[in-house]
Amino acid sequence: MLPGRGVAAHVNGGVRLLGATDVRNMAAKLGVHPTKKLGQNFVVEPGTVRQIAALAAPRTGDVILEVGPGLGSLTLALLEAAGPAGASAVCGTAVRDGVRGVPPGSGLPLRLLAVEIDPVLAAELPKTIADRAPDLANRVRVLTADALAVGEREIGEPAPTVLAANLPYNVAVPVMLHLLAALPSLRRGVVMVQAEVADRMCAGPGSRVYGVPSAKLAWYADARQAGTVPRGVFWPVPNVGSKLVAFSRREPPPTTASREEVFWVIDAAFGQRRKTLRAALAGWAGSAAQAERALRAAGVDPGARGETLTVADFARVAEARRG
Repeated sequence: MLPGRGVAAHVNGGVRLLGATDVRNMAAKLGVHPTKKLGQNFVVEPGTVRQIAALAAPRTGDVILEVGPGLGSLTLALLEAAGPAGASAVCGTAVRDGVRGVPPGSGLPLRLLAVEIDPVLAAELPKTIADRAPDLANRVRVLTADALAVGEREIGEPAPTVLAANLPYNVAVPVMLHLLAALPSLRRGVVMVQAEVADRMCAGPGSRVYGVPSAKLAWYADARQAGTVPRGVFWPVPNVGSKLVAFSRREPPPTTASREEVFWVIDAAFGQRRKTLRAALAGWAGSAAQAERALRAAGVDPGARGETLTVADFARVAEARRG
């Protein structure tokens, strides 16, 4: 359970957070009716967004990417976490471990890029920030776009280093995988997703919910569950529970196989998860016999099933098939 529930919206460091009444009034003014198609469930409880901002923990030199800011509840909390002058969580230009931009610790002004697919909400967000966080308004840029279609070119500079998002349930995993692939500058972050999706994202080999999301996310990052979110903090109240997932990027397993080749193996292995890998990978390899040869060359038991393999195992299988 998240701490801090029941905390009223108030001014902290010049930022006024949104409460339930604020959110409903803003939606009514804009004629916004939350839709399932866009996965819109707005957070109306300040303690929740404060906890997400605390978990995101932006440091000096970071750049925050927020996906789906909606009416701005989390956006304001992320700005609040920076303090009145951005001293405690300052964000600068791009970080790619020294490859491009300015490294953490540079002390540059806070930067936050909000990517919002709904043009009405995207147009309103700068006004909300100007009203409720006037001292920090010039540090925020809003991009009207689909998060599944943005990359380094669309994002531009400064490149984001931290992801913070309340992700729509129906596209949470695709958005995460796309952003981690398209934006190598992202080093860590926290996302709020459907509880069942969080379980799958964080599962390890041997778990009954370990599958495609678990293995593919493990290519990019270490993920862990970071809290349970009550349904009552949303408007409208969803039919399912939510959880927070925190992640830190790590290097993919060493392999000569490409990410696409490894992901093909993962998809094939879990496409028929009740079957042994010898059978499940037959179509991918060309035949069951060829699948067995690749598996044995990779040091993997052909009689095993996909849910027992780590992402490094899948990489070895992909590499063996190339050979």
